[in-house]
Amino acid sequence: MVYAAEVATMTSHTAALNVDQAKKLRTLLTELGFEFVDKEYTLYAARKGKLNVSVYQKGPKVLIQGKDTKDFVEFQLEPLILGEAKLGYEEINDPQMFEPHFGIDESGKGDYLGPLVIAGVFTDRGICHALMKAGVMDSKKINTPAKIRKLAAAIRATPGVRHHVVTIAPLRYNSLYQDFGNLNKMLAWGHATVIEQLLLKVPHCPRALSDQFAKEFVLERALAAKKINIVIDQRTKGESDIAVAAASILARETFIDWMDKTSAAGGIELPLGASRAVIEAARKIVELKGEQALGSVAKLHFKSTEQVLDGLL
Repeated sequence: MVYAAEVATMTSHTAALNVDQAKKLRTLLTELGFEFVDKEYTLYAARKGKLNVSVYQKGPKVLIQGKDTKDFVEFQLEPLILGEAKLGYEEINDPQMFEPHFGIDESGKGDYLGPLVIAGVFTDRGICHALMKAGVMDSKKINTPAKIRKLAAAIRATPGVRHHVVTIAPLRYNSLYQDFGNLNKMLAWGHATVIEQLLLKVPHCPRALSDQFAKEFVLERALAAKKINIVIDQRTKGESDIAVAAASILARETFIDWMDKTSAAGGIELPLGASRAVIEAARKIVELKGEQALGSVAKLHFKSTEQVLDGLL
């Protein structure tokens, strides 16, 4: 069954391409009368009317935006470039995504500053379609805090959704890291804790899906330690599942909220990621408040700590 109503309002779509597909798409855009424009980080970008098509170097991948996105994906991109039809056929192509399950994902794992946040969301068929219609997607594909917060609010407002978020602030994070001695073991404990709490809200949920971050046995052992009996699936790029994507959005919202509040409270902007700006911000914290203050905002086991303290002590 085609769920056209679910995608009728689509105004943005991203898809991975190989090199040949990227070349083929450029030819197609030329044939369709698109105007090519300069755009940073792209192999090429083109527009026609209110439809914009950008093929980024990284991947490569294509981003399609505009009110005609759905038609372009359904009648041009999928049949002529990708050679497959997915749009509107999600329930046929991935039936498990529409069955009752938990989706688990985290945010902040790669950020030197800020907490580690792990979130979980329960979905079923009705919830899944509602979240898709709201535009829920992997948080890594969403480039503004405002959009993250808007989607997070939509997720929480969706009837039937159950969710749980665990925030491990830096002080607690650094203590737990010493206890576990391994980031993956700590992540597994966090994922298992989220599943444990979700089961209190949805006791009969049969399955959980986690974005895979380590060998499967690491999470399986963490669940066994808590005596949690649930089918656990783990896969890379798990955010293609709507429940995992929703979890990624809730986790990211909590992460950026923590960063904003802590920046405001401390009077020092805390940048995301692990860039030079992050090192400079951490150094400023040490200079103003002392080395002991670093552990309240940073993950101390990162190699960045050596860079921060180098020359300051």
